[in-house]
Amino acid sequence: MLDHVSLKVADFTRSAAFYDAALQPLGLRRLMGDGQNYTGYGDDRPFFWIGRGGDPGSGAHVAFVAKDRKTVDAFYAAAIAAGGRDNGGPGIRAHYHPTYYGAFVLDPDGHNVEAVCHAPA
Repeated sequence: MLDHVSLKVADFTRSAAFYDAALQPLGLRRLMGDGQNYTGYGDDRPFFWIGRGGDPGSGAHVAFVAKDRKTVDAFYAAAIAAGGRDNGGPGIRAHYHPTYYGAFVLDPDGHNVEAVCHAPA
């Protein structure tokens, strides 16, 4: 199951205004973010993110739900063994929330692929 998707945007203000309007009929709104560089949209939790920076046409981010932290660790090990490049080993990302445990790898095309568990240890 997907947890969230992130897109890079060249003009954050323009893109945020677009997504504010386009996603409103779907019942989605801004839920998190700093309002200048990144923001997350959703209904009860953010699952679609936009962020300033880089080439908007590359570097997609996809996060998959993991049932527990051991599964996040296994994902990371398997992805690295399959030729993925480290983009942030398994660990807590408290800047997202206190129990956010994720691992990030770059796939062969440079896309950021993540496994995340939101449950406490």
